[in-house]
Amino acid sequence: MQHRKLLNEELNRLTTEEYKEAEKLPIAVVLDNVRSLNNIGSVFRTSDAFLLSKIYLCGITATPPHREIHKTALGAEESVDWQYFEETTDAVKALKAEGYTIISVEQVENSISLETFAITPGEKYAFIFGNEVKGVQQEVIDLSDSCIELPQFGTKHSFNISVTAGIVLWQVISPLFHNHQTRK
Repeated sequence: MQHRKLLNEELNRLTTEEYKEAEKLPIAVVLDNVRSLNNIGSVFRTSDAFLLSKIYLCGITATPPHREIHKTALGAEESVDWQYFEETTDAVKALKAEGYTIISVEQVENSISLETFAITPGEKYAFIFGNEVKGVQQEVIDLSDSCIELPQFGTKHSFNISVTAGIVLWQVISPLFHNHQTRK
């Protein structure tokens, strides 16, 4: 079997305008004091790829427009809706008021291992990713409905946030992927 790399124009990607009008998955991302501009940009790009509803940028997390965010977002900061909150707890309270189930991605007592976690189709979820060193704040964990954790087997205590976001978001949306594809 031969494999030919597809040209960009063969990928049938949405324009920014089409993306903004498209039906989004009912999943939001919350960045809790993420300091790396590259991580922020990468999460924008991942959120765009998975057609997520919104990103909440909180605390020290930088906001677009920013040259360093753009380097990894590659324009996704223009397509994905975002909102800034000075306090992550305020973002979480706003999301709860809108009916979102709040899931912190953090190593905590009684966490749920990612491979056993599943979302309920039709429900709204917000996934919180924390600071590169300190993780998700305890006050935010206290407001969460649940916490999930990625199994790890090496010497390090965590993945990079952009890697974690990609793994978690793909794991939770992959069951929805087929349904989304059939609605097109």
